[in-house]
Amino acid sequence: MPNARASWSLVIAGAAILAVTMGIRQSLGLFVSPLNTATGLGIVTVSFTLAVGQFVWGAAQPVFGAIADRVGPVRVMMAGGLLLAAGLAVTPFMGSTLGLVFFLGVVTAAGAGAGSVSILLGAAAHRLPPERRAFASGFINAGGSFGQFVFAPLSQALIAAFGWVAALWALAVAALGTLPISLAFRERSGPAPHEHAAPGLSLSGQIAEAFRDPSYWCLHAGFFTCGFHIAFLVTHLPGEVSLCGLPPSVSAASLAIIGLANIAGSLGAGWLAQTRRMKWILFWMYGTRALAIAAYLLLPRTDTTFYAFAAVLGLTWLATVPPTAGLVGKLFGTRYLATLFGLTLLSHQVGGFFGAWLGGLALQHTGSYGWMWYADMALAAAAALVNVPIREAVPVRAPKPAGA
Repeated sequence: MPNARASWSLVIAGAAILAVTMGIRQSLGLFVSPLNTATGLGIVTVSFTLAVGQFVWGAAQPVFGAIADRVGPVRVMMAGGLLLAAGLAVTPFMGSTLGLVFFLGVVTAAGAGAGSVSILLGAAAHRLPPERRAFASGFINAGGSFGQFVFAPLSQALIAAFGWVAALWALAVAALGTLPISLAFRERSGPAPHEHAAPGLSLSGQIAEAFRDPSYWCLHAGFFTCGFHIAFLVTHLPGEVSLCGLPPSVSAASLAIIGLANIAGSLGAGWLAQTRRMKWILFWMYGTRALAIAAYLLLPRTDTTFYAFAAVLGLTWLATVPPTAGLVGKLFGTRYLATLFGLTLLSHQVGGFFGAWLGGLALQHTGSYGWMWYADMALAAAAALVNVPIREAVPVRAPKPAGA
């Protein structure tokens, strides 16, 4: 089984890279208050910077995905690691809005996008048989959740012990760690045994075909609301915790709990997607989010409430990625999966832009995040419903080997 071992080595490497890039991205909300205090630029400017980062991370993925589909993922991932490290390292020297937006909002986010889910899932899907792709996607995605579990409390501890500047530099060093890991993908570019797409269809032709399909638009709509929800929380959960009179350690612990719970959520979603219709998995995930927010709004704002809220949200957090990527591959094949799934991630991050930015505006103009919670709950319910019309055949179980 040498080919199987090689494929799973690639999947493990992908999970490790995503642990670093996603863990760093999902911890940047902890720097909102220190950046605001140090630069004096205001909470709206810092929120806008992270909102730009949400959009750029999404916009970078179809671009880098298309490059990876043509030349292979290694050079894309290595360039991403260098950009991510450079953006984090230079950010402390930026005292202007333009400088902060460019290095933290553009360079850092683009670097993280080049080593993120669309490129990693596309590379793995090319080399795995159909019945194993969903679980492999969940495994890689769980790496991102583990990264959040590690980097959120680590970042908060570094900020408390050494200051936010040293913390950002430490994250930059961690980003450089993705460079040697990306070498696991070398000599794996070009056609692969399990790669498929419509015969003779070019990249542009495949994109055009996808956008003519209503199911693809449904995936975009659901992922838009997912991005709004996640970006609002990772950017402004520390602010919400502060408004409730609780210490910063509660927000760091809550983000870590989200990451830990999502390891189980991602693996569970990947496992279920092997035998269940993925659109119904997405329906129940988004519906659970709406119910969790409603419960949060009714409960007293204590540390226990935040931890329980984080645990429930964590089960669905980025666990939407395996079924969404799986549906894209199921509908259109895996040859251009990095590009097509990258485009859905762009919609995800357009939602992320509004979630991060509008949260800052809400705090500035109303002194709370109240109306954002109601908007988030409504969008989660809408995301559940929009997945229902997606055309998806009932999964067919792979036959067991003779004698098994």
